[in-house]
Amino acid sequence: MPFANFKVPAGTLTAEQKETIVTRTTELYAEIYGERARATTMVLVEEVPDGGWGIGGGVLTLAVLQRTPEE
Repeated sequence: MPFANFKVPAGTLTAEQKETIVTRTTELYAEIYGERARATTMVLVEEVPDGGWGIGGGVLTLAVLQRTPEE
């Protein structure tokens, strides 16, 4: 069974955007593995609370993620 897990900052996606992630990911798996994969493809969109993750030893917040490269 194909499985994709998307972790996104909480409150940043609409229900429509989440549906798009699920639909397009399923389409991609079906394209790669064939139509037989469609019925068993599982896509999980997990909302991570602000400050609930990090990279390189630093805690990420929505404010950090939204900064422009110049900041």
